[in-house]
Amino acid sequence: MTERSEVIAFPAKNRVADIKRCVQMLEELHGEEANRFWRDECRGLAAHLLNLGYDDVAMRQEVMEFQDAVQTELWAACTQAEPARRDAY
Repeated sequence: MTERSEVIAFPAKNRVADIKRCVQMLEELHGEEANRFWRDECRGLAAHLLNLGYDDVAMRQEVMEFQDAVQTELWAACTQAEPARRDAY
């Protein structure tokens, strides 16, 4: 038995449900509404991580990795849609 406990958060870049939810919203929203949603999501994640005890550097790294994961999924969705668009012409 240990004297102290430590909370280890599941890495944000591996939170598949959150990533898919953000991708879906970003595909539906446009302009300032999309920007506002994305800023709010990233700020919310940052606040959550800080509340868990992450230091500023670790929090920023987690948020950046989450952003990269969402961007990768958006890019994948876009490239999967491209062949269907070309075939339609």
